[in-house]
Amino acid sequence: MRVFHFDGAAEEDVHLDELYMQEALRLAETAFKEDEVPIGAIIVSQGKIIGKGYNLTERLHDVTAHAEMQAFTAASNFMGGKYLKDCTLYVTVEPCVMCAGASYWTQISRIVYGAKDEKRGASKHGHLYHPKTEIVSGVLEEKCADLIRSFFRNKR
Repeated sequence: MRVFHFDGAAEEDVHLDELYMQEALRLAETAFKEDEVPIGAIIVSQGKIIGKGYNLTERLHDVTAHAEMQAFTAASNFMGGKYLKDCTLYVTVEPCVMCAGASYWTQISRIVYGAKDEKRGASKHGHLYHPKTEIVSGVLEEKCADLIRSFFRNKR
């Protein structure tokens, strides 16, 4: 893990984003094995994973049981409050409108995702994120996209 410091401000290195995205991918692979849409998410604060989740919509019979929602709940419980300022969400696929809306209310500082969701991604519907949330896309994009494509190819 590499972190560079310039003028006292921490700059996150691309390699750090890839490291955390690898963890989100492991969760997505768990979802895949459980026949859930393979999306994984983690939330990081000060270099520590404080929340994680993967899609549980089939198991829980709950359309809101997305990976991000699971991670938001876990991280909020860890933090002891609903706001996730100074936290980063890593998610393997671009958040949907529901998850983008939930991220808005958490006031999360940063969202990093792997693959774009061309059909249901939040970016197709204007800027739904909190104005102070930084969005980074394309981290391990091919690996994230390959997992989703493989899942849906097997369903057809």
